[in-house]
Amino acid sequence: MRGLSPYVPGEQPRHPRLVKLNTNESPYAPSPRVLEAVASAGADALRRYPDPSSTALRETIAGHFALAPEQVFVGNGSDEVLAHAFLGLLKHPRPLAFPDISYSFYPVWCGLYAIEALRVPLDAALAIDVDAFPSDCGGIILPNPNAPTGRLLPLAEIERLVAAHGDCVVVVDEAYIDFGGVSAAALVGLYPNLLVVQTLSKSRALAGLRVGYALGDTGLIEGLNRVKDSFNSYPLDAIAQRAAVASFEDREWFDDCCRRVVATRDRVTAALEALGFSVLPSAANFVFARPPAGAAAALFAALRAEGIIARHFDRPRISEYLRISVGTEEEMDRLLAAVQAWCEMAGGTAARP
Repeated sequence: MRGLSPYVPGEQPRHPRLVKLNTNESPYAPSPRVLEAVASAGADALRRYPDPSSTALRETIAGHFALAPEQVFVGNGSDEVLAHAFLGLLKHPRPLAFPDISYSFYPVWCGLYAIEALRVPLDAALAIDVDAFPSDCGGIILPNPNAPTGRLLPLAEIERLVAAHGDCVVVVDEAYIDFGGVSAAALVGLYPNLLVVQTLSKSRALAGLRVGYALGDTGLIEGLNRVKDSFNSYPLDAIAQRAAVASFEDREWFDDCCRRVVATRDRVTAALEALGFSVLPSAANFVFARPPAGAAAALFAALRAEGIIARHFDRPRISEYLRISVGTEEEMDRLLAAVQAWCEMAGGTAARP
């Protein structure tokens, strides 16, 4: 265990006027139906154990995606679901392949479960190339849209990857799919080697409740359940299950929040580009932006001094970029004003966002 390099989550700083744009949380509250479901939970919901199978929630998710409940697995956030997939589905003698610039928890799980990792380089545009994944890997996992870049693979490319690797499990981590992509859930019935993982933390504003789920062939779901029931039979508490069901029931609220995030993201992208930034095309609830002259570390420090927290990854190929979560309109206005002031002080463009 001393040899592990654990995942480092985004910091949770304290500041009297904090603008927190570093952990890709929703800028908006969850559906009022969620709050009602939480408030109406009685004493029995607390004193008794929750349904270990999360039956109502799995049925709700299955109905949302036109699947059977047996094709749905739920867990304590998508991180737990992914961790179970690493142990139960992706641990093989051949290496597990994933993008070299990707979710930084993947190599952590490889270290924890003694899985050989094969990092597949992104192309020159920091995009995933499905043809770069070798045919002899033991499994594949990738986020779509990718993180931290935000770049999206079209559904046709995902299908091409899954079809080309029918002898291994392909996990598509769709934490940000609701902000501009088409879910690979539509392919679950066609490819028994496909596992799609999603979360309620981002687009459904439930990061504080920790609810994630996987969609896949019943054989894959059975494997996940075997791991779960060998680890923790009650991963989702009764409140989380009720809240998650209510979230799926309010489609109008969900659609509206996603539209607002996308509109703000596009506005911020245009404003940053007007200031001389290079911004990768994003289908997520964040932007991946390179400041003029690549001075990401300097801008990160300047924003932090103003109580605006973004995410800087001091890693090869992306150290000149900042990942900036989409906040409320007011939060993004404050961000853009601070960036404008920094550009002027640094001698950059004086264009107004």
